[in-house]
Amino acid sequence: MGASKTMRGACSPAAPRLKHERAGFGLAYVMGKLAAWLSKRRSRLDLLELTDEQLCDIGVSRSEARREGLRPFWD
Repeated sequence: MGASKTMRGACSPAAPRLKHERAGFGLAYVMGKLAAWLSKRRSRLDLLELTDEQLCDIGVSRSEARREGLRPFWD
């Protein structure tokens, strides 16, 4: 009989999530956004450091690389 009580408790519905958790404002969400922004910024700065030959290899002109490299991290 003790096992049936345990099983019944395991099948209980989960506690409702808080409104701000559903909206995506948790710490994990914020940290994920920050990590994505920093990654974009690093990639864009790296693009500015490529030589003309390297840019040619990836099919990007110097002006395109400059335009992309100077974009803000949140964009």
